[in-house]
Amino acid sequence: MNPVADANHLRLRTPEGIAFSLPLAGPVARLLAWLIDIAIVFALTTVLGLAAGLLGWLAPDIALAASTLSFFVVQFGYAMLTEWSQRGQTIGKRLFSLRVVDIAGHRLQFSQVAIRNLLRAVDFLPGLYLVGGLSALLSRHGQRLGDLAANTVVIRVPKLAQPDIAQLMAGKFNSLRTHTHLCGQLRQEVSPEEAALALAALQRRDELDAESRITLFRELAEHFRAKVRFPAETTEGMADEQFVRNVVDILYRTRAKEAA
Repeated sequence: MNPVADANHLRLRTPEGIAFSLPLAGPVARLLAWLIDIAIVFALTTVLGLAAGLLGWLAPDIALAASTLSFFVVQFGYAMLTEWSQRGQTIGKRLFSLRVVDIAGHRLQFSQVAIRNLLRAVDFLPGLYLVGGLSALLSRHGQRLGDLAANTVVIRVPKLAQPDIAQLMAGKFNSLRTHTHLCGQLRQEVSPEEAALALAALQRRDELDAESRITLFRELAEHFRAKVRFPAETTEGMADEQFVRNVVDILYRTRAKEAA
């Protein structure tokens, strides 16, 4: 995907010609999320410090080394673990609806998570995130040095209303659901923004003329087929629009069950 940014959005265009607009996270929300994460790190290091203090009765030198090591492990490991396991979100970012994503729209890699968090020490210099703050103000995408090195950007995740999936499906059987493991892979590969775009296409399909409707759903279907390859016999003879319906059904019906 090719990224383009304006003052408030990162715009991506896929090879299939599908455009996405992702709102960039603002400095205030990022600061508040960081403060939440710092509080969590402080609580964890305090607990580990108390445990090391108990060990100090037996071996003071080992306790000091363990306390110092635990501080650095928690300081960097917390953000790496949460951002990697929660698709770009720490607890603080989740509370403020923020997410770290690859700047080109690709799947976020662990190496990117590691790089942006290890360079946090440089961004913090000479104190209170001065270097990182200046970098974010001067870069087009609001990136601190860690983000620039990792090719990542922090976006704001819009809240999506839960659609009436039963109405969209119109009682049709979803043959894709017979491949449970592929459905799980699809939910991992498709971002909330991509899901929202497919949903919007289905909800507004009747507003399009016939040619535009066919073209739109062909491009969407090709995009999602490239994400996960379902067996040919599962999708044989399936219209592009129906394939997109089935994809949306998998993405949103599962989310509705999880929310319940």
